[in-house]
Parts: sequence; structure tokens; C-alpha cells
Amino acid sequence: MDELPFTPRRFTSSPAVQLAETLGRIAPGKLSKVLFTTGGSDAVEVAIKVARAATGRFKTLSFWDAFHGAGFGASSVGGEALFRSGPHGPLMPGAEHVAPFGSFNCPYGGTNVQESGDACARMIDYVLGRDGDFAAFIAEPMRAVPYVAPPGFWQKVRDACDRTGTLLIFDEIPTGLGKTGTMFSCDHDGVVPDILVLGKGLGGGILPIAATICRPELDVGGDWAFGHYTHEKNPVTARAALETIAIIEEDRLVENAARVGDAALERLRGWMDDIEAVGDVRGRGFLIGIELVEDRATKAPARDLAERTMYAALERGLSFKTTMGNVLTLTPPLVTTQAQMDQALDILLDALKSAIADSRH
Repeated sequence: MDELPFTPRRFTSSPAVQLAETLGRIAPGKLSKVLFTTGGSDAVEVAIKVARAATGRFKTLSFWDAFHGAGFGASSVGGEALFRSGPHGPLMPGAEHVAPFGSFNCPYGGTNVQESGDACARMIDYVLGRDGDFAAFIAEPMRAVPYVAPPGFWQKVRDACDRTGTLLIFDEIPTGLGKTGTMFSCDHDGVVPDILVLGKGLGGGILPIAATICRPELDVGGDWAFGHYTHEKNPVTARAALETIAIIEEDRLVENAARVGDAALERLRGWMDDIEAVGDVRGRGFLIGIELVEDRATKAPARDLAERTMYAALERGLSFKTTMGNVLTLTPPLVTTQAQMDQALDILLDALKSAIADSRH
């Protein structure tokens, strides 16, 4: 209480200033103007407000099946039916969607991921240029399902946004701060957004804090309260975020995620030679997906097998989640060692084989 007292919204604090400066230092490109919130969903709401104020437009474009938070605006730009349906009535006006890259049922066609990605980029270009009144396009640079964008995809989207005056917002809440083996997932593609949103791990997984990081030219909110959250500049959460970033850098945890993650992906891809149910393995760093299928030719999802595998692994002491019903999604912490990853994959392999055997009876 003496060293980190509560800071009212009217004022700031030394830890919050230091954190803003640190985020400006590590963020890609010239992103340097920061607004803090207490959670990722709120940070997405702030990003949408900034984009609207800066462009004078109100429409947004995003992907179907995406998740950007549970707030009203975040649910609107999100594309999951679970968060868009219900008794709350119409969502935010102007929120339009396109089918994402990498979807197994992508309507754009193409015989491979690259062709489907190129077609998806052309669709985004078409929609943004159709009437030229979109404030922002918002997406995860690497979809947390997970799907990795094909080479050149984000540069095409960046070009489309520039041509149409649309701001590009990258939601790095699940992927930022080293998760994919670079400090930010967009670093893999060499594309800098206009606004970048951080959350989740920013508080070390312990304290709730998130941030919206913008280009200097987007500092347009002097006359409005984009956030106005009681604990938006809380010295305690800001100090936690500062310590988190310091540990990531000093212990070289980004490099650890890249090295251990690459080894895990190589081992997992070997499973495709022996286990017919493993239809695909994809990911970067410590964001890895193992897609289970009934048949590789049709890519029919093996949802029951995925659920059986998840619970079999949980009984053996390994926790993870499934996404899209049939993708075993591994998101280990940045401190995971090679030995711990090997142990986890041993458990997962045993659980998968057990689930396959059970499904045959």
C-alpha cells in the first residue's frame, strides 16, 4: 500500500508510465501509444473505439469463427455462434465477417492452404473496397485454433487496408509476448498493424491487465474517455506486467518457446506416419494443434476421439483443450523445458492410443 497505492483515473503512476514505455520499446514498428484496461475483451473494445474515432467510420471486418472477447463490441467482431447468439438481441451495427484462412470448409476453393489463403485475401480486399467505409479489419495474426497464415497473406491484407484507409488491428491476446516463438506473432510475417491488442499473459497469468498499443497518429482520444476503467492504470498490475516482460527477456523465454516448440512439432508430425487419425499437425512455438480426423481424404472431424483423448490425458495428469471440436490444442507456458515437453507428448501419445483403442470396442 505504501509503494503501490491505488491510482485514480485522473492520474497516472510511475509503473504505468514505465510499462507504456516498455511496450513501446518491444512492440513492432512505431506502435508506441498505449491505453490500459483490465482484460483483453475491454482492450478490443478500446481498439474499436480508437479506430472509429480516427477514421470517422463505424464498420468492422473480421473472421467468422474468431473469438475476440465476451464484451458487446468484442462479441460483435467475434465470429463464434456461442458468443453471438442468445437473448441479448442485435449486436453492434456494422460488424461484417468473411470466412477465415485455413478453415477445412473454406468456401473460397483452392487445392491447398496457399491457394485458399490467396483467395481469402482477395475476398478481404474486395469487401474492404466495396464501399470504402470500414474503420478496421481485426484478426489474430495466427489464429489460436490454431491455423498459421500462408506466406504473403498478411502483406496482402496490409496492402488492402492501406488502399482503402482501413486500420489493421491485430489481436495478440493469445499469441503475443513470445507464445509463437517471436515476441509477437505478427513478427513472423513482417507486417505491422495500426493497433495491437495484448492481454492474458501480460500480467504473468496472475493479475488482470491488458493493453491497446497504437501508432502515434492514432492519439485522437484527448476529448473522450475510451476506457475509463477503475483499475486501468493500477500500479500493482502494471508492476506485475513489467516484471513479466523482464523475466521473458532475461530468461530468453521467447527463444525457449521457439526451440522447444520446433522440436515438439517435428515429433508430432512423425505421428502422422503411424496414426491414421492424425490428419494434420500445425503451429508455431508453444501454440500447437493436432487435428484428429475420421478420414484423411475427407478430413471429416473426429470430435468424439478428440474428447476421449482429452479426458484420457487429463486422467494421466496432462491438461489441454480442444478447439473446433477435433483439434487438440497445446499451449504450454513459456517456461516449459524440453524434458517437460517430452513428458507431455509421451502422455498425449499414450492417451491418444488408448482413446483409439476404446473407440474400436
